[in-house]
Amino acid sequence: MSAAAATRPLLAAGWMMGAVASFTLMAIAGRKVSHELDTFEILAWRSLIGVAILAAALSLRGGWAVVTLQRPGLQLARNGAHFIAQNLWFHALFTIPLAQVFALEFTAPLWVLLLSPLLLAERLTMVRAFSALLGFLGILLVAQPGAAGLSPGLISAALAAIGFALTYICTKKLTAVVDPLCILWWMSVSQALMGLGCAGFDGRIALPSAAAAPWVALLGTTGLAAHFCIVNALRVAPATLVMPFDFLRLPVIAVVGLVLYDEPIGLAVVAGAALILVGNYINIRAPAPAQRAGS
Repeated sequence: MSAAAATRPLLAAGWMMGAVASFTLMAIAGRKVSHELDTFEILAWRSLIGVAILAAALSLRGGWAVVTLQRPGLQLARNGAHFIAQNLWFHALFTIPLAQVFALEFTAPLWVLLLSPLLLAERLTMVRAFSALLGFLGILLVAQPGAAGLSPGLISAALAAIGFALTYICTKKLTAVVDPLCILWWMSVSQALMGLGCAGFDGRIALPSAAAAPWVALLGTTGLAAHFCIVNALRVAPATLVMPFDFLRLPVIAVVGLVLYDEPIGLAVVAGAALILVGNYINIRAPAPAQRAGS
């Protein structure tokens, strides 16, 4: 990161506010269509919209040369993990309070910490291990397994975070050899096919109604918009400044859940979310992990 780029925090903050707004609108849109589309259908239509947007962007920019077939196995593993995680995330979105969904989603970077020694040959330092411990203490507070038992929604949100962690790890490996637009293209294409295949397994694929169609379109655009905003924020400021802005998603979605869906914000969820976010912040501030010798 150049010194000039590192001196543009306000622009980075603006991009991250766009990302926070996009993720929030995506959650609202997902709930709006949940009464008539299942998670497979949502992902199928959302991905088809993504394919159309990316095809237009690549054509206008003359950028089809970046779409290659390098590392197809890794691409498939990444997109399969992301497809499963997204289905679990939407299932959780429909069944538990929004604040719990987003709090548990924020454990994905902590799962990356624990999985990186196995999949990326990175050392797990004491500081990063401590940040993971804080995060998982936060999970216990958010989920409160002893209070009312673990619901399918809570389990789905927790498993979704592991799926997102695997997606991040595969993405890190892919970005070393392929362009980000190539990753997004094959993600959209493969997940559209996976979604259509799973949605049509029973011989029926529901079309969005006239009332649901705008919300489905919003789902398709906000997912791409969120990642576009994050990439642009990282271009003008270091990750240590950019990523803490992402944490604003949690209080914002908690307020949205309270105002739109009358979901109370319990003290245990607030305390657990705080531990998860502190663990993530310690992880961001920690020095980059070294590769193990011989890797």
